[in-house]
Amino acid sequence: MDVLSGFVHSQMLCALVELGVLEALGDGAQPLGRLAKRIDIPEERLRVLVTGGVALGLLRLRKDTVRLALRGESLLAVPGLTEMVRHNRILFRDLADPEAFFRGGQETELARFWPYVFGAGAAEDPETAARYSRLMADSQVLVAEETLNAVSLAKSKRLMDVGGGSGMFLSAALERWPHLNGVLFDLPSVVPSGRQRFAALGLAERTEVIGGSFRDDPLPDGADTISLVRVLYDHADNTVTALLKQVHAVLPSGGRLIVSEPMLGHKNTYTYFATYTLAMGTGKTRSPDEIAALLVGAGFAGVQPVRTNRPFLTSVVTALRP
Repeated sequence: MDVLSGFVHSQMLCALVELGVLEALGDGAQPLGRLAKRIDIPEERLRVLVTGGVALGLLRLRKDTVRLALRGESLLAVPGLTEMVRHNRILFRDLADPEAFFRGGQETELARFWPYVFGAGAAEDPETAARYSRLMADSQVLVAEETLNAVSLAKSKRLMDVGGGSGMFLSAALERWPHLNGVLFDLPSVVPSGRQRFAALGLAERTEVIGGSFRDDPLPDGADTISLVRVLYDHADNTVTALLKQVHAVLPSGGRLIVSEPMLGHKNTYTYFATYTLAMGTGKTRSPDEIAALLVGAGFAGVQPVRTNRPFLTSVVTALRP
C-alpha cells in the first residue's frame, strides 16, 4: 500500500501545483470553503486533495483552515521547482503504459520536448527553444549553487560553458569570481537569451556568446576551464565520447573540465533521473565511475569526484588535460 500511496501522492503534488493551491496559500492561511471558491473546486473534493497535501508535509489543516507547512513554503521558495513539477506531467504520461515504456520502442513525449539532443536541426522551432531555455534556467539555480560551492574557479581565467542554455550557470560563476571571463556555447536558437541575461546583469563585456551544436560544429578554443552542466546525461555514450574528445582537444595542457549533473549512487537519482533520461530517448544517467571511465578514455587525467551537499540534485567530477 505504501507504493500505491506514493504514486497517488505524486499525482496530488502535481494537482496542488497545477490547480494553484500552493500559490493561493502563499498569500496566507485560508478557510477551506474560501479556498475552494478561489480555485473553483468543490469543497469536499478539495478536502481530499488538501488531506493529501498534509500527508506530503506541504500543508496544514486545522479547524477547516488551510495553511502552508514549512515544506510547502520551501517548495514555493525554490526557483523553478513548481515549473519542474508541472513539467513532470509529461513523464507521467509517458509512464501511463509501463509495459510499453520499459520494453522500449514507443515514441515518448519527453523526446519531442527535448529535440535538441538530436542536433541543432531538431531544435529550430522558436517555441521549443524558448520552453527549453525557461525550464533549464529556472531549474539551474540550485545546480549552479551546488556546483560552485564544490569547485573553486579562483585560478581559472576563462570558463566556457558548453550547452549552457540561457547562461544561468555561467552568469553565476562570473558573479562569484569577478576576475573570470566567460564563453557561452549552445544552439543558435538558444543563445540569444544568454546575451539578454548577460546584458541585464552587466556581464556583457566579460562574456562571448557563440551559437553552435557540439554534435555538428567544432568547439571554440581559448578557455582554460570548460564546464558541462547537465549535458552528458542527455546523450548516449557515442555522443558523449565524441564531445569529451572535442573538449580535450581545445583545452590547453593543465586545463580543467567540470562535469556536473545527477549521477547514479543516490536512491532518488536511481528512481527519478534514470527513468527520466530513459524517457528522453537518448539520455543515460551514469555513475561517477562510468563518467570517470569515459573521461580517461578521452585522454583526461586527474579524474576526481567532488562531494556536493545535495547529491540527489547534482554530483561533480573534475578532470585535467595532461
